[in-house]
Amino acid sequence: MSTYPVSIKGVLRVPTGEVVLLLNEREEWELPGGRIERGESSAECLIREIAEELNLRVEVGDPIDTYLFEVVPGKHVFIATYACALVGPFEPTVSHEHKRLGLFAPDALPTNMPEGYRASIAAALKAAA
Repeated sequence: MSTYPVSIKGVLRVPTGEVVLLLNEREEWELPGGRIERGESSAECLIREIAEELNLRVEVGDPIDTYLFEVVPGKHVFIATYACALVGPFEPTVSHEHKRLGLFAPDALPTNMPEGYRASIAAALKAAA
């Protein structure tokens, strides 16, 4: 039986409606979030990760989807995505974990982004409508 690391990701929109994405070391845009730690709930993980990565406070909403993602050939991670809402002002500070922050209109997402994240964003927008 195979086991996989678990990563919790958040679909976060800024007040203008754009989606928050982060550029990783593989030159791919990804949703904010990261590995869940022992004893954490999914919501606690996402609140911690977004605070670490962007210095932002969020509330975690409903789950959006889950899937197995092949990060690089032969390396898989189980992804769970959740809707998030900003708490307080949008004044991000990007951590050393990512190269930069990007704000993208939902209908103009970058091409260098995994399909799973794209599907999560679409599902979050549909659920919010």
